[in-house]
Amino acid sequence: MSDETAVSPFFTDLKRELQDLRQTLTDGWRQFAMTTRNGIRQAQSAKLDYVVLNLGGELPERDEPPRSFIQRQLPLPPPPLSMETLNRRLRAIADANNVKGIVFIFTGFRTGLATLQNVRRAIQRVQEAGKAIVVFTPYLDMAHYAVAAVADRIVIPPSASFDALGLRTEAIFLKDALARIGVGVEAIQISPYKTAANTFSQADMTPEHREQLTLLLDERFDLLTSAMAEGRGKTQAEIQTLIDQAPYPAEKALELGLVDDVAYEDELAALLGEKTETETETEEEKKARLLVWQKARPLLFERPYRQPRQFIGVVSLEGMIVSGSSRQPPAIPLPFVGGATAGSDTLLRLLRQAEKMDNMAALILHVDSVGGSALASDLIAREIKRIGQKKPILAYMGNVAASGGYQVSIPARRIMSQSGTITGSIGVLMMRMHTQALYQNLSVNRASLQRGQRAGLYSDEAPLTADETAVLRQSIEEVYVHFKRMVADGRSLPFDDLDPICEGRVWSGRQALAHKLVDSHGDFEDAIRQAAELAKLPIGPNDAIHVLNLYPKGQSYRLPQPFEPSELTETISQLLSGERWRDMSGRPLLLMPFEVKFK
Repeated sequence: MSDETAVSPFFTDLKRELQDLRQTLTDGWRQFAMTTRNGIRQAQSAKLDYVVLNLGGELPERDEPPRSFIQRQLPLPPPPLSMETLNRRLRAIADANNVKGIVFIFTGFRTGLATLQNVRRAIQRVQEAGKAIVVFTPYLDMAHYAVAAVADRIVIPPSASFDALGLRTEAIFLKDALARIGVGVEAIQISPYKTAANTFSQADMTPEHREQLTLLLDERFDLLTSAMAEGRGKTQAEIQTLIDQAPYPAEKALELGLVDDVAYEDELAALLGEKTETETETEEEKKARLLVWQKARPLLFERPYRQPRQFIGVVSLEGMIVSGSSRQPPAIPLPFVGGATAGSDTLLRLLRQAEKMDNMAALILHVDSVGGSALASDLIAREIKRIGQKKPILAYMGNVAASGGYQVSIPARRIMSQSGTITGSIGVLMMRMHTQALYQNLSVNRASLQRGQRAGLYSDEAPLTADETAVLRQSIEEVYVHFKRMVADGRSLPFDDLDPICEGRVWSGRQALAHKLVDSHGDFEDAIRQAAELAKLPIGPNDAIHVLNLYPKGQSYRLPQPFEPSELTETISQLLSGERWRDMSGRPLLLMPFEVKFK
């Protein structure tokens, strides 16, 4: 044995012991500082009644990436409140034994059903800790009332009205309008429920499109009305009858038991104050003490937690999946600027960066995407499968994880969603536009030259020939078979039995669970605990779980580590052979075609 070999274990052990000592000192200092702060607050009699939190907007799941020095100098709007920040604040309030409860001021939700369910779950967690929940809301549509119903007390202003009128969805068809200007659209699909192209290729709703919309509309209406009924102590039939007869003015909503109080926001302190018969107390002393978060935070008693030495990483995939780099919309909304895109190059670099982090015990892949490029989705899914050999990966679905959004989730060890998440859409289509008639109508002559019999396969000059149609259909069939094979292998489902849950069908998270496309339901906090279980981290009541959002660093290329030999069933070159995969410009897309609007 060489001297170098003998010395190496010594330094390794020394390094580990020094890290343990540093962690012990850090934990000790943290405990001392927390005890000191709690002592000061006790001496100041820092007793609160209610912490006031404003709640509204899009409520993205995770915090935005930290802003650069230059961005911090610009007059940019503050980052939106995220569910991550909201849960962190609610956890601090739940832990504080000097707080009675929370008053939520609703400021207008602009988000999906799954996020609304996450808000309800977050509020329920605080209720389980013994805190009272009060909601003050001038909004009483389906979205706001479904969340408000979980509260112990709903307060609305006298000018508000109960406007939970139900759900409505619509689809617009442009085929005839486009034909009038000489533009035609051809959709090649083998998945009849894959309706993304119907807006452009159909003049009316197909039977499969109508069936899909009806199924999702019924499912969402059932989820929302059951949540309302549970929160207000009514039957679901009673709630649905009340919705059918809405709207109601504030006093009528109070009479029907849909809300608990009618008052203005400035009357909350008096309304929530203790009702006592003591004549020595002034009217001001009888009022509840309400403090906004910024003023309440320094007064909250803290609870000690054991700090972990490992963390759970989070990689977010949000927006349309495309080849190339990701793109984020500007902080200030601009016209004609698209939304976020999830680029395969960026995601691959980020995942390989995460793979190198020794202290990362598990990875959560947060997906909120309607899909996109088949090629980009497959490359990301491959990376998830490869890294999953070394670290447990849990896929968490947001409001939508459909088509490519579902495909990238398949290789994860466990898939979670909310019951209201939109997922599935396992199918493929291609949409191609031709403008020959438009050019003729405008008296524009177009001349072209080509080498190669099919060089104009993706051109918009003329309609597809029979040969071109056959070639594209074969390409789509190959992609679809590969997609189904991934589902069969990743979800342990018989390949020959998949068509009834595939063919482009879209499911709610609850239906997806019944079809074994996902493993469980919950919010992101539940996903963190499940990831900790997969990583065998301590998750007792006094154990903190360190979660770290991961963002791309630099532009340097990172080589992937190879699969284990037993996993080499097909190579990347085989997957990318022939005409099988195409990028977004007129090639196979995996998209969601519609949305259900709250009314």
